[in-house]
Amino acid sequence: MRRFLVLSMNLCLFLSLQAQQTQKPPLHGKNWMAITGKPLAATAGAAIFQKGGNAVDAACAMIAATCTMWDVLSWGGETQALIYNPHTGKVIGINALGMAPTGATADFFKNKGMHYPPEYGPLAAVTPGTPGGICTMLAEYGTMSLKEVLTPAMQMAAGYPIEAQTANSMERGKAQIKQWPYSKAVLLPHAGQEREAPEAGEIFKQTDLLETLRKMVEAEQQALKKGKNRKEAIYAAYARFYTGDIAKEFVRGCKEQGGLITEEDLAKWKVQIEEPVSVNYKGIEVYKLQQWTQGPAMLQALNILENFDLKSMGYNSARYIHTVTQAMQLAFADRDFYYGDPYFAPAEPLKGLLSKEYAKERARLIDPAKNLSPALPGDPYPFEGKSNPFTNYLSKWNTSKPLAYSPVDEKYLEQVWRGTTSVEAADSAGWVVSVTPSGGWLPACIAGHTGVGMSQRMQSFVLDSVFNPFNVVEPGKRPRVTLTPTLAMKDGKPYLSFAVQGGDTQDQNLLQFFLDVTEFGMTVQEAVEAPNVNTYQLYLSLGGEDRKPKPGSLLVNSNTPDWIRRELIKMGYKLTYEDRTSGPVNAIYFDSRHGTLWGGSSNHGEDYGVGW
Repeated sequence: MRRFLVLSMNLCLFLSLQAQQTQKPPLHGKNWMAITGKPLAATAGAAIFQKGGNAVDAACAMIAATCTMWDVLSWGGETQALIYNPHTGKVIGINALGMAPTGATADFFKNKGMHYPPEYGPLAAVTPGTPGGICTMLAEYGTMSLKEVLTPAMQMAAGYPIEAQTANSMERGKAQIKQWPYSKAVLLPHAGQEREAPEAGEIFKQTDLLETLRKMVEAEQQALKKGKNRKEAIYAAYARFYTGDIAKEFVRGCKEQGGLITEEDLAKWKVQIEEPVSVNYKGIEVYKLQQWTQGPAMLQALNILENFDLKSMGYNSARYIHTVTQAMQLAFADRDFYYGDPYFAPAEPLKGLLSKEYAKERARLIDPAKNLSPALPGDPYPFEGKSNPFTNYLSKWNTSKPLAYSPVDEKYLEQVWRGTTSVEAADSAGWVVSVTPSGGWLPACIAGHTGVGMSQRMQSFVLDSVFNPFNVVEPGKRPRVTLTPTLAMKDGKPYLSFAVQGGDTQDQNLLQFFLDVTEFGMTVQEAVEAPNVNTYQLYLSLGGEDRKPKPGSLLVNSNTPDWIRRELIKMGYKLTYEDRTSGPVNAIYFDSRHGTLWGGSSNHGEDYGVGW
C-alpha cells in the first residue's frame, strides 16, 4: 500500500509539473534556430541566418558576439563544438582549446607554493583558442566570409549598450582588474569615480579589440584580392592572429604582465578536428567531445543508468534522485583520475571507460539504500584487455582518510558554477551546431593593445600524478576542461542539440535534461526549466587551493517535497536548497514527424533564442 501511495504521489508531482506553463515559451522554427547566452548575440545569429548563412555561419557569429560582450568569456578563451554535417551524415568535433605555454611545468607552480595553477592573471592563461576555432569552423563548414560573420561583433566592439549583469561584474571585480593596466583602461572607463565600471545601458567601447578584428578581416580581404578562395582567405586571418602582428602584440602584452606565452607557442598551436565519442542509450546515439573535456562522464553515467528502470521510479522521486546521483558520482570519480589530453602520453583508457560491461560493474556498486562515500575511480583497463599501470596511485585514493564534511559556502558555489556560455544553431538544410565556448571571463587580464582577455584555463591542470596522471601540466598540453556540448541522433537523424554553462555541474545538468526528455517526455522548454540535483561529491576543476569533494553534499530544488527530503537524508545526503538548481541549458529538438525545430532557452540568466 505504501509503495502505491509513493508512486501515486510521484505521478501527481510529475503530472502537475507537466501541466504547468513554462516561464518562457518554447521556440518554434521551420527554417532555422539560434540560441545563446545573450539576447544581442542571438540577434547576431538571426541576422546571419536572414542573410542566407547556414548554422555554422550563425554559430560563429554568436560566439564572436558573446566574446565581445564578455558573457563570462572573451576572445582569448577557448571554443569546443560538435557539428553535424548533413552531407556526410557524420558528427564532427572541434577542439579549439589552448595549450600550456613554454615554462608551464608542475615544478614552476610548485616552486611558487601553489597546489594548482592560479585562478586569475597572466599565469592562468593557456594560448587563445577561440579566434582559431571560429576561423576553422567557418572555413571548413560555413558558407560566408569572415568579414560577414564578424560584422555584428565589430559593430558591438565599436560601442554597444552594455547590460547590467556584465557591467556589475566589472564593478565587483575592479580591485583585480586594476592590477592589469590594459584591463583597467578598457573595463573601468570611469577610473577614480565611485563607480568605475560602465553603467547598464551605457555605450561600452572596445577600440583595441575592434582594431584586432579589423586586422583579421583585412588579412582575409587582402587574400581574396590576391586570388585566394574563401577558405584560404579565412585561414589568412587565422595566420595573422597566431603568427602576425596580432600575435606579437599579444605576446608582448602577456609577458609585460608576467605571463609565459611566447610567439612560438602561438605559432605551434593548432585547432584539432576530431572524431567525437558516443554511446547508445536505448536507441539514441549520444555524442560528446573526447576525454580532454568532461563530456565522456555523461556517457559513462548513461551506460550505468541503462541498468535501471528509471521511469518506474518516478520523476525526481527519492529513489530516482539517489540512483542518478550515484551514477554521476561514479562517473565523475573516473573523470577526476583518468581524463586528460589524448595527444599526450599516457593514453587514457577511454575504450574501457565507455564499455557497457564496465558500466555494469560500476552499477553494482550502487546501494539503493545509501550514498556511496567516497565514490572512487574504478579500473577500466581489463575492459580493453590491459593491466592498469597506475594502481599505485589508485591505492592512495583508496587508503586516504574519509573527508570530513564541510559546509557549502558562496566561494565554493562560485567555483562550482563558474561560467561559460552555450551556442545552439540549426537550419533546414540539416546543419546542427552545439558549442560551449568559454575562458577569459571577468575579471580578465587583457593582453596588451589587442583588447583580448586571456584565458584562465590553466587552473584545470593538476600538479601531482597522484590526483590524475593524465592531466599534469606541461608545455604544449591541453588541460582537461568542464566544457561539454552535446548532440544526440535517433534513427540516423539529429534528435537533440544541447549545452549548458556551469563548471562541474555541466554534465550533471545535461544528463538530467536528457533524461527529462527521453524518459519523461518533456518538451525542451519544460526540460530546460525543470529542477535538477547537483552533487558536490567530486573534485572541483576550477577555483582556489581547496578542491576536495564534499561527501554526501547534494543540492536540491527548494520545491522538493518534505517526504523526498526525509528519504534522501536517511540515505546519507546533506541537503542544500536553491530555487535555481540548473544553470542555463539551451537546446534544440528536431521534430522529425513535422519537419520543424523546437528551441528551449533557459529561464535563468540572460539566455535567449530566435527561430524562424
